[in-house]
Amino acid sequence: MNTTTAPAPQLTLLYDGACPLCLREVRFLRQRDARLHGAAPRLAFVDVDAADYNPAEHGGISYREAMGRIHALDGDGRVLTDVAVFRAAYRLIGLGWLYAPSGWPGLRQLSDGLYGLWARWRLAATGRPSLDQLCSCRGSTSSEAMQDQP
Repeated sequence: MNTTTAPAPQLTLLYDGACPLCLREVRFLRQRDARLHGAAPRLAFVDVDAADYNPAEHGGISYREAMGRIHALDGDGRVLTDVAVFRAAYRLIGLGWLYAPSGWPGLRQLSDGLYGLWARWRLAATGRPSLDQLCSCRGSTSSEAMQDQP
């Protein structure tokens, strides 16, 4: 009997499973990871839009937070957000050079700013309801639904 288990993933990405662009990115990352690392993938993926998504199991990241911008948890449980998620994921699949410039001084602020704009408009750009509507339909608590309100 083989009792060896695959090592824990080095990065767990939280993604919107109802977003066609997110699904395309996840598919690419998953396939590249499997091709390079076989039975010991470096990446794991959690669909935050799934009915059973539990923030307590994923760094306390609420549905609203996760749907508002990309998050990941590294192997030590630290939370990464925005372009830092892509830098880490692409590094783990051997394509770190693609996102490396986004971490350089000056370019980091620019890339994070551009990502922030994309995150703000992602749902509308993909024909989805607003974040408030998604949270309302999900039955989010009023304190979570009001978390990002001005």
